[in-house]
Amino acid sequence: MSDRSSGQIDTVMIEKRLFPPSDDFASRAAIGSPEAYQALYDAAQADPEAFWAKLAKEELHWFEPFTKALEWEPPFAKWFIGGKTNVSYNCLDAHLQTERRTKPAIVWEGEPGDERTLTYEQLHAEVCKFANVLRSLGIGQGDVVSIYMPMTPELAIAMLACARVGAVHSVIFAGFSAEAIADRNNDAQAKLQLTSDGAWRRGKVLPLKETVDEALAKSPTVEKCVVLRRVENDVAMQEGRDFWWHELMEQASADCPAEPVDSENTLFILYTSGSTGKPKGIRHTSAGYNLYAKKTFEWVFDYRDDDIFWCTADCGWITGHSYIVYGPLSAGATVLMYEGAPNFPAEDRFWEIVEKYRVNVLYTAPTAIRAFIKWGDDHVDKHDLSSLRLLGTVGEGINPEAWMWYHKKIGGERCPIVDTWWQTETGGIMMSPLPGAIPTKPGSCTKPLPGVIPSIVDEALEEVPADHGGMLCIAHPWPGMLRGIWRDDARYSEQYWTKVPGKYLTGDNARCDGDGYYWIMGRIDDVINVSGHRLSTIEVESALVSHDRVAEAAAVGRPDELKGQAIAVFVTIKGDAEPTEELRQELRAHVRKEIGALASPDDIRFTAALPKTRSGKIMRRLLRDIAAGKEAAGDTSTLEDFSVLAKLRQNDE
Repeated sequence: MSDRSSGQIDTVMIEKRLFPPSDDFASRAAIGSPEAYQALYDAAQADPEAFWAKLAKEELHWFEPFTKALEWEPPFAKWFIGGKTNVSYNCLDAHLQTERRTKPAIVWEGEPGDERTLTYEQLHAEVCKFANVLRSLGIGQGDVVSIYMPMTPELAIAMLACARVGAVHSVIFAGFSAEAIADRNNDAQAKLQLTSDGAWRRGKVLPLKETVDEALAKSPTVEKCVVLRRVENDVAMQEGRDFWWHELMEQASADCPAEPVDSENTLFILYTSGSTGKPKGIRHTSAGYNLYAKKTFEWVFDYRDDDIFWCTADCGWITGHSYIVYGPLSAGATVLMYEGAPNFPAEDRFWEIVEKYRVNVLYTAPTAIRAFIKWGDDHVDKHDLSSLRLLGTVGEGINPEAWMWYHKKIGGERCPIVDTWWQTETGGIMMSPLPGAIPTKPGSCTKPLPGVIPSIVDEALEEVPADHGGMLCIAHPWPGMLRGIWRDDARYSEQYWTKVPGKYLTGDNARCDGDGYYWIMGRIDDVINVSGHRLSTIEVESALVSHDRVAEAAAVGRPDELKGQAIAVFVTIKGDAEPTEELRQELRAHVRKEIGALASPDDIRFTAALPKTRSGKIMRRLLRDIAAGKEAAGDTSTLEDFSVLAKLRQNDE
């Protein structure tokens, strides 16, 4: 047992299953052995600046070479000082003199079933035309463009066009409220709004333009608005402010050389919810982010030139930025984009798409995987998934039993799973198996990528021993790291660099086991302190999900006079099970058997759904308030379905 006075976290979950890559997969992988991984990792650790400088020279196009790899004045980093590049050039122009010119860059399917394919040459032409549209509207280097659009190719085109002229994009998920858009526009001081007449979602039209009109009434810095025609619904167009995308594109030239920009030129702002208060605009710059997104894409997904790569995220999130647009396109990959919901018109839509397009690499979220489990295996069994060779997970930790279902049912026990840990702030994947080199353990993100130096410390800021949990930090800068919070350097310093001086504080707890494998144990404020024992919420949740009638679970602490904190869990059960008192007692006994009496839940509440952000993360902060009988406080702008909170309160015991 740990020394609890130091703030270490007790671990009660032991996972011993190990899945090495097959000989066939390893023999074809770019990094095909533990030794190859270790050599790469050691080279990066020995001299990070030289390691990244070499890659930057080889992997990116430079209008002017950089003179120094890193300038580090904690907490502010600059990478590839003095260099001039352009991210849009690296994603598009770099491929036009190669055979990739006629290769599909984006293969797109809309929710109603419409399809489009854009080759690199065609995508380049569309991006150049829209870059000229931006210039015609007065947008230039440093101007902020707010993007609120459905998952169509035009969303990627807009992002790349902004990068081409040196403008800063702020993509806002096309499901946020007018208030959330206005808040983000005002913080960013956006000059131009991009949107669509509407978007398809489960067969219904979401009126995006209507929402934007309401937001623009409260966004004084926005001068003009460009509207994509997607669903052909009637929308109000304000003369002098609003323009149709297709009409502007008809007048635009396809000749638009990429603007050389400084390595540290801001590429984008992406707003992420703070646990309280206003959302914060995470700022990423050009060269370092571009290099990191490209290399992590190639390493983690063992990219092959004929792969069809499908990341199921939305471009409103960092996953869509890094692994739909910038990483894959820099690497010359073919990316599948899908507009709609995973269960429309039926629960097998994802598997229908995998079969139809012969998808090779599938990258999705644990929350989606748990939904697939809940919906039942028969939806999977209808489809041929034999094209898949690699699976990935992103967004939060995956419970071991959900991992095993993914491995067996979707991967046919032949596909390695890359369980990736990273954040909006990190710009790209930080820890993940390299699939040809590192045996996987269900629920572990395994090892850090080359150039990533983790450090786990307790409350006294001392490094913790193996198999003890603590606060996960990163001990050295990396090229993909955030450069700050937009217009708020003080908040950036305080939130990420003050508590553990000289190290980036991730906000997550983790432990490293005796094999050097990392396990994410939830957010720092997701630890439950039971009778002096600090327990990770993820371990309690994993024990619950291993029960054959549980689809999903969330554990939180609530105040308790005797124990300090009691464990309250919210459980979603599989379709055919009934929420009974007998099941409640069975689940308590199951947790006791799996991880011990200490972790046995005090409260078990059954719910049809859990409160989640639109990117699929469970909002445990809101559940803590409900468990404690308090009203939810703080920023709820990213909550997907507010009715879930009302239903949970109705069920309050």
